[in-house]
Amino acid sequence: MLNFEVIRIQYSLRGEIMEGNFNRHLGSKLRMRRLALGLTQTKVAQAINVTFQQIQKYEKGTNGISSLRIMQLANFLKVPVVYFFEDYPAYTSASTEIGKIETADLNYSFLAKLFSALSSQQKEKIFQVLRNTRTLEKTG
Repeated sequence: MLNFEVIRIQYSLRGEIMEGNFNRHLGSKLRMRRLALGLTQTKVAQAINVTFQQIQKYEKGTNGISSLRIMQLANFLKVPVVYFFEDYPAYTSASTEIGKIETADLNYSFLAKLFSALSSQQKEKIFQVLRNTRTLEKTG
């Protein structure tokens, strides 16, 4: 009987740790994207109809984010839903080659949309950086 209790406690702790890690991962992805777009927690909160305190809890990993909220956030932040799961070890190890190809396609689609929204001046700066990188690679 005692052995069963120890196993149940270990399993429970592992589940809580994994859930906590996942919540922190989602929160960090949310924060990273929000800051990249220059948005405040209040603006994001208003867009998905929650309080800014709730966004704080999401970003810290204190509260989990429901699938509906993830969809709303992805839509508002202009990223595919899979963005929030990228780089999470359990997601990465579970993905197959097909999944990796689909993710790459989604990332490409996201980048293409983002690039098309840039001004001509911003696009030219990106091209300049790419040309400089190519020159550096050639010269070694």
